[in-house]
Amino acid sequence: MLSSNYKQKGYTLIELLVAMAIFTVVLAAPTGFFVSALKSQQKALASQELYDNISYTLEYMSRALRMARKDFSGDCITSNANYLLTNNGHGIKFRNYNGECQEFFLDSSDDRIKEVKDDMILPLTSSNLKIISFDIGESGWSQDDSYQPKVTLFMEVEGTRGSLSELHPKIKIQTSVSQRNLDVKY
Repeated sequence: MLSSNYKQKGYTLIELLVAMAIFTVVLAAPTGFFVSALKSQQKALASQELYDNISYTLEYMSRALRMARKDFSGDCITSNANYLLTNNGHGIKFRNYNGECQEFFLDSSDDRIKEVKDDMILPLTSSNLKIISFDIGESGWSQDDSYQPKVTLFMEVEGTRGSLSELHPKIKIQTSVSQRNLDVKY
């Protein structure tokens, strides 16, 4: 027989369920915050990679286009021209400051901007980027308009790093470059 002084020690099922629920709520809040912080960091890193790569690409192309020379001989592009649109307006060809024939174009097979120089094709954009559109605007390219040649580059770019599409940054960017050398008739 049990004495009346004896008390049962332990927890009831209800007490265990309440304790587990409180523990779960206390643990879930910081976990959700941590996952949210990780996604934000991944998106920030993807955006930084996109901005760095596109900044480099546009600066490289702008410098080359700014220093382009008129092709007097017609060996590279039309005689006495500064630039030539290629790939249905998605590429531009010109004679660079070293006198070499150079071209920038959108390669639709892998959605990257590429450069052709010395008969070599080299990608300018990372494989972690997808060039959605690359268009070239022209102004002053005619020898009869008395305007300095100007090239406007339009790009829409999306980062592709990671498996979550909501983390893929996307930007539209435009820059204009006028040729450094005066465009005079010869």
